[in-house]
Amino acid sequence: MAELLGKAKNFVAEKVANIPKPEPTVNDVDLKNVSRECIEYNANVSIKNPYGHSIPICEIDYSFKSAGREIASGKIPDPGSLKASDTTIMDVLMKVPHNILVSLVKDIGADWDIDYQLDLGFIIDLPVVGNITIPISSKGEIKLPTLSDIF
Repeated sequence: MAELLGKAKNFVAEKVANIPKPEPTVNDVDLKNVSRECIEYNANVSIKNPYGHSIPICEIDYSFKSAGREIASGKIPDPGSLKASDTTIMDVLMKVPHNILVSLVKDIGADWDIDYQLDLGFIIDLPVVGNITIPISSKGEIKLPTLSDIF
């Protein structure tokens, strides 16, 4: 009996591992706004849904790192749903306090950009299977505006 139960568990685990999952892609990370309280960055992410029905996203976890340090992290609760058999574009807004950017002056001063790593986790609710997390990681650089860009 225990052997049959073990085979059943392995069968179910294999089937769940092989089901198609939504595929996220980070399109762009850019400076969105500068205010007195913080600097806002926006990550533009497209998520392809392979299913013929919409899938609710429970939350998005994010971690935004630069120069080996985490400069922003958080959760976005209930950001919406993925369109059925289509690609959904989502914006992930991240707020970085000014005092953290002071510690990045060495990286910024060298080449006037911010090298970053963005780790996202999309927690979605699949029928029958339940909640699963779809992770994505992206590295790149954000060019900062110069005085000539502003004026």
